[in-house]
Amino acid sequence: MNSIESRLRRLLGRAPQSYWDEKIAAKPGYWGERALAQLVFAQEMSKVNNGQYEPIIETALASLEARAAAEAVITEQAAHQVEQLLSPLAAEARSYTIHCAAHAHIDMNWMWSWDETVAVVLDTLCTMLNLMKEYPEFIYSQSQAAIYRIVEQFAPDMLHEIKQRIKEGRWEVTATHWVEADKNMPNGESMARHLLYAKNYLSQMLELDPNSLTIDFEPDTFGHSLHVPEILTAGGVRYYYHCRGHDEHILYRWQSPSGNSVIVYREPTWYNDSAQPMLASYIPDVCRRTGLKTYLNVYGVGDHGGGPTRRDLERFRDMQSWPVYPKIRFGTFADYFREAEEIRADLPVVTGELNGVFAGCYTSQSRIKLANRIGEAALNEAELFSAAAAAAADMRYPQVAYEEAWRNVLFNQFHDILPGSGVIATREHALGLFQQTLALANTNRKLALEQIAAMIDTSHLCKPALPDDKWTYSEGAGVGFGAERFKISQVERGFGNTRIVHIFNASAYEREEVAEIILWDWHCPNDAVSVRDSAGQAVVHQVLDQGFHTYWSHHYIRLLIWAKAPACGYSTYTVSEGAGSVKPFMPTDPRVDREEPFILENDLLRVALHPGEASIISLLHKPSGEQLIHPERPAGIFRLIQEDPAKGMTAWWVGRYMDMKHLHEGVKLKRAAWGDARQAFQYVMKFGRSALSVTVSLDCHSSKLDFHAECDWQEIGSEQQSIPQLNFHWPLAYQEEGYRYDVPFGTIVRSSSNMDVPGNSWIYGMRREKDKPAIMIVTDSKHGFRGCEQSLNVSLIRSSFDPDPYPELGDHHRFSMSVCVVDGGAAVSELIETAYRVNHPFNVLSGTLHTGTMPLAGSFMELVAGEAAISALKMPEAAAGKQWIVRAYDTEGRGSTVVVELFRPVKTAYAVDSLEQRLARENTVKVEGTRVAFPVPPFAVVAICIEFS
Repeated sequence: MNSIESRLRRLLGRAPQSYWDEKIAAKPGYWGERALAQLVFAQEMSKVNNGQYEPIIETALASLEARAAAEAVITEQAAHQVEQLLSPLAAEARSYTIHCAAHAHIDMNWMWSWDETVAVVLDTLCTMLNLMKEYPEFIYSQSQAAIYRIVEQFAPDMLHEIKQRIKEGRWEVTATHWVEADKNMPNGESMARHLLYAKNYLSQMLELDPNSLTIDFEPDTFGHSLHVPEILTAGGVRYYYHCRGHDEHILYRWQSPSGNSVIVYREPTWYNDSAQPMLASYIPDVCRRTGLKTYLNVYGVGDHGGGPTRRDLERFRDMQSWPVYPKIRFGTFADYFREAEEIRADLPVVTGELNGVFAGCYTSQSRIKLANRIGEAALNEAELFSAAAAAAADMRYPQVAYEEAWRNVLFNQFHDILPGSGVIATREHALGLFQQTLALANTNRKLALEQIAAMIDTSHLCKPALPDDKWTYSEGAGVGFGAERFKISQVERGFGNTRIVHIFNASAYEREEVAEIILWDWHCPNDAVSVRDSAGQAVVHQVLDQGFHTYWSHHYIRLLIWAKAPACGYSTYTVSEGAGSVKPFMPTDPRVDREEPFILENDLLRVALHPGEASIISLLHKPSGEQLIHPERPAGIFRLIQEDPAKGMTAWWVGRYMDMKHLHEGVKLKRAAWGDARQAFQYVMKFGRSALSVTVSLDCHSSKLDFHAECDWQEIGSEQQSIPQLNFHWPLAYQEEGYRYDVPFGTIVRSSSNMDVPGNSWIYGMRREKDKPAIMIVTDSKHGFRGCEQSLNVSLIRSSFDPDPYPELGDHHRFSMSVCVVDGGAAVSELIETAYRVNHPFNVLSGTLHTGTMPLAGSFMELVAGEAAISALKMPEAAAGKQWIVRAYDTEGRGSTVVVELFRPVKTAYAVDSLEQRLARENTVKVEGTRVAFPVPPFAVVAICIEFS
């Protein structure tokens, strides 16, 4: 150890540890702090200059040691003597600058309720405004559009003063996102909407140029997904500030696979710092690493707000006068990044995701995660069909309602809400916002579907009403039915023995699959039901549950049909009373006992369940003849894992697996649905104080095995015992070459790792033999995956115990997973489409008999060419006439020309950014009649505006 450093530590009265990374523990008094801070800074300057200043430092240190020994304290005179002896280093010291950027980190509803968040925001900002009156040099920065929305809602008079300070250049708006959001679990469209709604809102309310908002301020976000730089640059963001997820570079360029990049500052200390004499000790080494002689010092009490204090400002004022110390200035984050911009070309380039922190947050508080996934999906479909109804039927587009709904979704993506690291009040508020979100999304989605249905000519599908039909009571049955499963309500609009049903498909591709129809007050025999498509052809159907159910003085049956619907479009079916057949009565008593096979089978798959355990012991892919289950490794296993709680912060961290218990013991297994459309088994398993009911089903012509689970979860974690986790395990019968996961606006391949990693909704075991089938698991609400040891694993429920002691109790958990058999050489776009269909089942709407101008089946938009996925179809926020915004992202990494077929002629189309502003460059979007073609570069996200004729 350097002797000078040892002696400095003794003077500081501290144990031999890294003094430049910590606050002073023993307070030697003002003059002692002042003298020692300058000596330490001088020593750090010497270290980055090959030790050339050590003779000067040695002289000054010896003088201070002698005075301190003689006087038992470091006096003013002793400090001034040190400064005099160090004066040859003053010029070098003053070549450094401490750039002080004030901030108050305000967590949204972290350990407290919404009303407390409001109080924290208003109290903090009031303090900042008061300090500005007292300290004219003080400059303050504040992030998160939601904070300014709180001011507007609850203290609008404060806005006038904030706007004045903004105009003076003393208040910096560092918000480009609605909140400081999680960057792994929201989908790409959510990330784009953060930029859209935050920038639009702030620019209008605070009278700012939206293009001046260029910083994404994410000090506490728990990791950063692969395509964040691409998403940011599409929204006009050039700079990124963060703390977690990377520990190598401090100032660097983070480059996405598309080649777009942002300048990033990774906080080397912490984002809740205070003014302290020893902060200069960081500076020489940090500046050596960044290439700038300016050090960004982010200060202010945070997490629960508060911000900079009077002590901070007084200290900075005083430290500005110290002779052998860096210059100190108050400034903005933008000021610092402008300096960094000058050395952009020299900055190290970092690629890939910035992840690997707080893996428990991919699973904790599963209900909040379910709310996020459902909210994103509902808004995706609602916007699509509302835009279609506006363009096709002149329906008003409910832009205000959708913005409110999106704001709710975005607020809940805050990095302590969606990750599940909050308290009971956090969850309660999040789920309350979710209810409002679904009310807005599903109401407007259904209104749009009804408007489209009203334009469809159904007049020839059935006979006019008969006199006896006046006595019908089916119309209006089922009000609200389906809402508990987050669907549009399945209210009946028809009557009699012929019902009209419309099937709506939100995918950009035509699709065929099983859909469920609810028939209200249906009096025909079940075996006489006839289902026909719009061409009058009979389709496969199956009555579920073997009969009738009651619901608020009405009764219903559930009917499965094999349905087909065009891309972003609809089709029409009729359900009527068929001829049926009369069979002679025969006794049904058994004559011979035979072994009951536990087999699910269609034309693509043959699946065998173990008769005692209900595990999957065989999965035969019939077209290839490939067996996808290893004989010694059954699949479809639910496990109870006990995690080690020793690390603490159990909502954040997944503990070491101490024990894994296979739950498939004493299983009650029985046949459930069985017919031409679906085969299913149901089994129940009990463990601890909990019970899990699982229905595993296989639909006709389907290459996916569906697991629908309901869990009465009563497991409680504790510091003395463990963190219980429910887990799903699927061993692979083939050699994998990595695991692919979906991430915002793309996918990522990760190697085998025995720790949870994030995915938007799925994990895929990549197979070396590309000509053979492979396995992917798609979930409806889960984000924590583990691809390792030749297996796919999903973390389903975790009973962490802090900060919420009972995060998963008090609810009947429902979740679904689909084990999909896909081509080992399938394009990534096919995997993405497969997952989209799982998370976006058909919308079913009861229809009526009427004339109209639209055919029985039709498409509003179809993706006919290009290696891309469509993430949004909506109307612009400032729509004038019939316009659509379509956003797409490249899936294969090669780039392609995307071609979409529209339902009507297009007048013009052009590229826009995430703020829906027309891009000032050559228009590369080509229009030919009803087709629009536009380039999507490799790994890029592209949006276009389409104007119809």
